[in-house]
Amino acid sequence: MFTGIVEEIGTVTTIQQGSNSLRILLRCDKVLENVEKGDSIAVNGVCLTVSDYSRNHFTVDVMPETVKATTMQSLRTGSRVNLERAMRANGRFGGHFVSGHVDCIGEIVSVGKKENAIYMEIGIASNFLKYFIMKGSVTVDGTSLTVFGVTDKSFTISLIPVTQDDSIIGRKRIGDQVNVECDMLAKYIERLMEPDKGSSSGSLSMDKLVESGFLD
Repeated sequence: MFTGIVEEIGTVTTIQQGSNSLRILLRCDKVLENVEKGDSIAVNGVCLTVSDYSRNHFTVDVMPETVKATTMQSLRTGSRVNLERAMRANGRFGGHFVSGHVDCIGEIVSVGKKENAIYMEIGIASNFLKYFIMKGSVTVDGTSLTVFGVTDKSFTISLIPVTQDDSIIGRKRIGDQVNVECDMLAKYIERLMEPDKGSSSGSLSMDKLVESGFLD
């Protein structure tokens, strides 16, 4: 589990390409503090497992399904990436619940500056837009951001100066692809509202919530 607060920007040092998989060596500093083999680190919002590490590098293996479903396939030697260690139970929770399981790949369709903010419109498959609401949360390349606009084809985010400086999002341009993770709470609610084919009680509804005493 992650928060979407990027800790550090790392650099891809080497990539070993399999037929459908990747082994990536990344250079960094902060996220290696107290690291152990098997730890989870989000790389551009993708939860990956540390398979090896040294004083200033760590290695991850990317399986075929992850290569197919994320922008990992577009990484090159020298690529800069957002890094975040898994959240601590005793730490501050500054972003929102982020699983590190990317829902889809988005494409930046417009970029505009307004005073100290950069607005980005990101196009995604329309079937994912049902999870977006104004002022809701979204994770873009591992960065927790607020939704400032939703259409039937895209959503808009706004980057404050800190986000522009401390993550790779501010360096993105029109046509660039990004990893998008929708708010998991919205997905859980959708699942709960679906009809239960194995039960005669049917789906969760407002009437059922009232009957159960959750609503007046």
